[in-house]
Amino acid sequence: MERTTCCIVGGGPAGMVMGLLLARAGVEVTVLEKHGDFLRDFRGDTVHPSTLALLDDLGLDDRFASLPQSRLEEVALPVDERQTMLRIADFRRLARLGVRHPYIAMVPQWDLLNLLAEAGEQEPTFTLRMNTEATELIHEPGGRIGGVRYRTADGTTGELHADLTVACDGRTSMARAGAGMDVTEYPVSFDAWWFRLPRHDGDDLAALSPRLGRGRVCVVIPREGYFQIAYLGPKGTDAELRAAGVEAFRRDVAEVVPVLADRVDTIASMDDVKHLDVRLNLLHDWHTDGLLCIGDAAHAMSPMGGVGINLAVQDAVAAATLLAEPLREHRVTGRDLAAVRRRRLLPTRLVQGLQRFMHRNTVDRVLTGDQVEPPKALLRIMNTVPQASVLPALFIGVGVRPERAPAFARRPATPVAARDTEPVEKG
Repeated sequence: MERTTCCIVGGGPAGMVMGLLLARAGVEVTVLEKHGDFLRDFRGDTVHPSTLALLDDLGLDDRFASLPQSRLEEVALPVDERQTMLRIADFRRLARLGVRHPYIAMVPQWDLLNLLAEAGEQEPTFTLRMNTEATELIHEPGGRIGGVRYRTADGTTGELHADLTVACDGRTSMARAGAGMDVTEYPVSFDAWWFRLPRHDGDDLAALSPRLGRGRVCVVIPREGYFQIAYLGPKGTDAELRAAGVEAFRRDVAEVVPVLADRVDTIASMDDVKHLDVRLNLLHDWHTDGLLCIGDAAHAMSPMGGVGINLAVQDAVAAATLLAEPLREHRVTGRDLAAVRRRRLLPTRLVQGLQRFMHRNTVDRVLTGDQVEPPKALLRIMNTVPQASVLPALFIGVGVRPERAPAFARRPATPVAARDTEPVEKG
């Protein structure tokens, strides 16, 4: 039997950020990650201005700047047959509001997680255990969650007891299910399929651009050396899409994004197309005795706006800020855990409300064939008042309640050192 003060289940952005912050507060924290590395494709790679400001606070800005990345400076929609683009969100305008990083950084998630792991290694109370899957919760007499049972890649099993277990294990959270927590599922009519297309010289690199077609949507995200594409289609049609074959899929993409029609043949097979079951849900209570859920474990987000990771990171910062002292003193109460939900519930509800509005009024109507153009009211506003593009940029890039690092976690920037490409593991 092993013991730690805080056991974090899941080494994604929320888990790694919370682990690092708590360790900098002197809390003994152990992060369990079931995989042997962070190399998963088509995970959220958007690092928004609010998260970039957090990295500044943590003294990681220089190291982050050294990572391979591209920048998104606007969201734009085609408004006519000539593919004339209208700017909907202009992140550059955020500079006038004092935002230090007025753009979205597109960084492979594994690079960000490796960076956080390296920072955690510098803290004596931080332990990252790769190849260690939390398999079930430990239920103590009286119903309290006392930690987790785990299994390593070589089949070894064990128990890790903790004052607090934090579920950062995503929308299919083992911890949430094991605690029997009630979740409200909101209807979603579509799924997403992710793939890449090559980028050519002269291609626009600064704008994220949704493209609408009858019955389908493609969201084009410029990356360093390629375009990352999200193809949105009716939910539950993955088998049908794959049965139709890669030629039919290429034709669909070419029709929706004609400017990329000259390169769709680089999709070699449907194996190059990764399916995402889009979910949108919200836990009623984010905690039970001894267990807290944050990020996707508390509220799965739609890919609309690409805000899921940044909202999860904000959850992690809020949780670490509120719980560091109670964890140091080994006296975490239900009131402490409830305070995390109170602080983060309004931003979560507002973002999910906007996503549901976008689903009903844009995506759903396109998928049913009722609409093949951007909403006219939106176009009128942006054509009449271009400055209004700062409002969606502020909502997407900064959020309703951005979280800054607490004083105990702040550090001056450190020089960039030679980086190991393998994730760091302690313990």
